[in-house]
Amino acid sequence: MKDRRPVDELSIEELEEILRLKKREARLERLRLRQGESPAAPAESSTPPAPSPVPPPSGRYSSVIVEAKSRSSPPSRGIRWRWIADRLLLLVEMLALLGLVVVVGQLLLTIRTLNAESQQQQALPTPTPTPVINVIVLPGGHTPPDVRGESQPLAVPAHLQPLVAEITPLPPPTPGPEQAQRLVISAIGVDAPVVEGDDWETLKKGAGHHIGSANPGERGNCVISAHNDIYGEIFRRLPELRVGDEILVHTTSQIYRYVVRQTRLIEPTDVSVMHPTHSPVLTLISCYPYRVDTQRIVVIASLEP
Repeated sequence: MKDRRPVDELSIEELEEILRLKKREARLERLRLRQGESPAAPAESSTPPAPSPVPPPSGRYSSVIVEAKSRSSPPSRGIRWRWIADRLLLLVEMLALLGLVVVVGQLLLTIRTLNAESQQQQALPTPTPTPVINVIVLPGGHTPPDVRGESQPLAVPAHLQPLVAEITPLPPPTPGPEQAQRLVISAIGVDAPVVEGDDWETLKKGAGHHIGSANPGERGNCVISAHNDIYGEIFRRLPELRVGDEILVHTTSQIYRYVVRQTRLIEPTDVSVMHPTHSPVLTLISCYPYRVDTQRIVVIASLEP
C-alpha cells in the first residue's frame, strides 16, 4: 500500500533516503540513454501535472529507513530496580551500624555507672541493722530540748517526748589519750576543740563526741556533732565539704586522717547514720540549712593511713 502522507510529514531520514533513490534512478536512466535506449516521451499537456506525494521506499530500502529511525530515537528507560535495591541495602547497613554504635555506647555507660556505684559502696561503711546507741533524734540541734513556743520548734518532736524520759544518759568516759581532743578541717576553716558528749550544754564548749561511739582511729563509727548558727558556728560551712577533702582528728597521742566519702541530707529522726560500722569511720553531724535547721547534714569520712 502506498504511503500517501504529504512531504512535510516525512522525517529527514526518509527524505534523504528518497533523494538517494531518486539520484540512483537518474543514474540508471543516464546509463540507458548511453546504451541507446530512448526514454518514453512524456505526453504534452497544457497544464502542468499536479505534484503527487513521494511514495515511501519499498523493499530493503524501507528496512534501512526503519533501522535509521530506530537508531535516531532515544531508547526508553524503565525503572532501575537493581539501583533501588542497592540503595535500600546501603540504608539498611547504615541503620544497623548506627544501632550497633548506640548499643555499645549504652553498654559502656552502664558499665561505668555500675563501677562508680560499686566503688562508692565499697568505700562507704556498712552499718549494722541494730543500733546500740540509744538516741531519739540526732545531736546538734540549735534549740534546747525543753524550749516550747511558736517562735522556736522543739528539738525533740512532740510524739517522741515521752521516750526522752526513758533514756538513761551514758556517763562520760574517763579521760584518756585515745579520746578526740581537736578537730581540724582546713577546707572549711575549722579548728575546734572536741569534748565528750553532745547534749545541749556540752556543745556550748565545742564539737561534741557522742558517748558510746568509737574513738578516733578505732574500728567503728566515730560520731562528732556541732552547732552551725550558735556557740561559735563551728559547722556553719560543713555543707561546703566535697568528696576527697581531708579531716584531721587529734588525740593526745596521735593525729588521725580521714577523707570525705559522702555527704547526705536527712531528717533529724534518722539515727541510722550513728549505727556502728565494721571499718573506721568518722561521721560529722550538724543542722541544715543555716538558721532554718529543719534537717541534718551528715558528712561521712573513712580513715586513711
